[in-house]
Amino acid sequence: MIKEISDGVLLKLKVLPRSSRCEIIGPHGDALKIKVTSPPVEGRANEEIVEFLAETLGIKKVQVAIVSGHASRQKIVAITGCNRQELERLTEKK
Repeated sequence: MIKEISDGVLLKLKVLPRSSRCEIIGPHGDALKIKVTSPPVEGRANEEIVEFLAETLGIKKVQVAIVSGHASRQKIVAITGCNRQELERLTEKK
């Protein structure tokens, strides 16, 4: 689910678009399940994922980038300036 890289971490996500609210559900297999309110049209759900993760982690949006799965519910997100322990804190809350 979380892989450390030289300048941050890679996070595998399972995304549920068109949900009633934005929230992290918790672990789902080898990914982190996350709900977003936006539909998967014209990249709106991807934008919301970036904004939500940045806000939740207290970092800038430019530090969050979707590196694969732009048109899929399975995504890999790179987060710079963040470590494994900070991300594990998100999954422990659920």
